[in-house]
Amino acid sequence: MFAFIHFVKKETYHIFRDKRTLLILFGMPVVMIILFGYAIRNDIGRSDLAVVDEAHDAYSAKLIAEINASAYFDVVKVLPNEASIDNSFRKEEEKIVLIIPPHFGQHLFQPQTGKAQVRIVADASDPNLATSLTNYATAIINTFQGHISTISQPPLAIIQDVRMLYNPEMKSVYEFVPGLMALILMLVSAMMTAITITREKETGTMEVLLASPLPPALIILGKITPYILLSFINALLILGFGNFLFHVPVHGSLILLLAESVLFILTALSLGILISTVAVNQQTAMMISLGGLLMPTVVLSGFIFPLSSMPVALQWLANFIPAKWFIIILRDIMLKGNGWGYVWKETMVLLIMTLFFILLSIKRFKIRLS
Repeated sequence: MFAFIHFVKKETYHIFRDKRTLLILFGMPVVMIILFGYAIRNDIGRSDLAVVDEAHDAYSAKLIAEINASAYFDVVKVLPNEASIDNSFRKEEEKIVLIIPPHFGQHLFQPQTGKAQVRIVADASDPNLATSLTNYATAIINTFQGHISTISQPPLAIIQDVRMLYNPEMKSVYEFVPGLMALILMLVSAMMTAITITREKETGTMEVLLASPLPPALIILGKITPYILLSFINALLILGFGNFLFHVPVHGSLILLLAESVLFILTALSLGILISTVAVNQQTAMMISLGGLLMPTVVLSGFIFPLSSMPVALQWLANFIPAKWFIIILRDIMLKGNGWGYVWKETMVLLIMTLFFILLSIKRFKIRLS
């Protein structure tokens, strides 16, 4: 028993001497509880809402003021007409629009009926967010209806017509296929690249390769080129199965979609190279890839959890997650049919990230293996 106790003490000391083990044991649970605690929420924060006010009367103004005073919406824009909604959604400026038809107040207080209609239009490329937003808007309008009904007999009624753009059937698969495509490409490209290069370093063959006439940049390029092709085939498979099995459309340019996929693959591969410059063995490379890429991609990309429900700090942090920008591009091209004019900003973000990761990797790689 005495020997066993000393053996346990030795193993405990060994664990506490290994900083990477301590990071996994204590750091990862802390990060997970913070991220998931703030990210996994059914409610949403304040969202931007646009209004098409065709009535311009006192009661349409009161309804708009009621929505703006709520805890869920900021009325940020008054659109000139209903035709401008599609362009506003394509630019990702708002996710929901309230349309108040002409003579709203007059129809509301009409003696015979006492009914008026409003229309709610939501961007359903993210069906979960669209459902939440329309539910909140409906609840606020019902509350407004209750307030004004107290001054009228018989009770007034506001009929709400809800319309979902880009995904009228509210198919959740329209949301998950772009998200899964980003997740799979990120993990496969980054993790396999990191493990491959780390394996060469771990076995000592990387130094042999660096002693060859080929410059280091070409050696790394030769290592990752097969993964570019394999990841591109993965992208084609995901798009093909998504369309064939689940009927997920591609309304925009297929060539543009494939070009954006190649850019994202390069971003993921550059991240894999960067991980390989930090990891000392394959196990560490895999742990960094899974912990540093899987969790942020799932939680902070907008794939499953709406970013608007998260604290401002996490929304800011999400801007550094490449998958966030790729998912926006995929939804814009596949569901909205957007072209280059609508996705160039997100494309530039991915391009800058890729260049940054490559330059940082080259710098660290030369320092470690010079």
